[in-house]
Amino acid sequence: MSTRKTTCADEIHRLALSLPNLSSTHTPIGADPTLINYINFDPQSPPEWVIRPDPGRSHVTIGTNLGLLDFTSSAITTGWGWYFLTNEGALLEQALVQYALSVARRHGWKPVSPPSLVYSYVAEACGFQPRDQHNEQQIWAIEQTEKDKSKPQRSLAATAEIPLAAMHAGRDIPATELPLRLVGPSRCYRAEAGSRGVDTKGLYRVHEFTKVEMFAWADNLPDTGKGSATSDDLFAELLSIQTEILTALNLPCRVLEMPSTDLGASASRKRDIEVLFPSRLRAVEKNGVPDLESGWGEVTSASICTDYQSRRLGTRVRGGPIKESRFPHTVNGTAMAVPRVLAAILENGWDAKRGVVVVPEVLRNWMGGMEVIGKN
Repeated sequence: MSTRKTTCADEIHRLALSLPNLSSTHTPIGADPTLINYINFDPQSPPEWVIRPDPGRSHVTIGTNLGLLDFTSSAITTGWGWYFLTNEGALLEQALVQYALSVARRHGWKPVSPPSLVYSYVAEACGFQPRDQHNEQQIWAIEQTEKDKSKPQRSLAATAEIPLAAMHAGRDIPATELPLRLVGPSRCYRAEAGSRGVDTKGLYRVHEFTKVEMFAWADNLPDTGKGSATSDDLFAELLSIQTEILTALNLPCRVLEMPSTDLGASASRKRDIEVLFPSRLRAVEKNGVPDLESGWGEVTSASICTDYQSRRLGTRVRGGPIKESRFPHTVNGTAMAVPRVLAAILENGWDAKRGVVVVPEVLRNWMGGMEVIGKN
């Protein structure tokens, strides 16, 4: 009877972990996102390359010809879905990380360098399941030796959101310390790099990459006190920082309120920012005019997870206006997804006449003052 009871309890726990968060009233129901606004882009006056697409304006072609990307060597060392960033490509990666960190820090986000390995149950508590509904692998688990079989399974973190969320697992956060804002660069590991195709070619969908992630906790009481930010406030702050970063990089973007079918398990609300990639534009069969919709690709997301993660991780708030402890709300957002933004810079900054990529001005301090990449 005891064994059966334990088995039932384990099954209930497993099913509970698989339940998604409740969607926000701001979230569109269905599969269609809502357009919020554009950044650095006017659909009535698009760039010349939108009207007359250039097949050579691909980050794979540009990066390979300029000696910034090496997919041939990575195919030998590791396989499809990996890459080498070389020469100025490697410098550009570090410049993007430092720029994103500098912006987040200026807005009061504290830097953290998180581990890349996490306990698998921590990833699940954050809403990241080892396999999806089609039983396809999402997260890489680390093989355990016989000596470690009795210890909890570890996995490679798909995002810094996971270790950052677990920093206060099983502990209390004093209300006076909230809101608590963190920003961390890390390597991210994704088992699902997607099917091979034009839209996933190159750097857009890879197995391993560098990302700068923002994560925060908020005491979401009706009256949290003067000056204490709620999760809605932090969500708006995430979007403001993301907008500032992408505006300064001079990338054409659009902001979308994502629909219910696009939310991860933990998210109650999510907004994505997409960049227009020249290489993703597809011509409409009838008249050969480029389909603008096909050119957009996600580069950042921001989510409110309410108390979904803190409940599963056992993070509580104590103190403040009420005596009872409670679960804080969590929010997370991308400050910099390096490969996709790097690809966007190569494609949008390409000057075909000179055969160079123009380096965004805000990155030049971390590039030794370099204004262009390539022979000028």
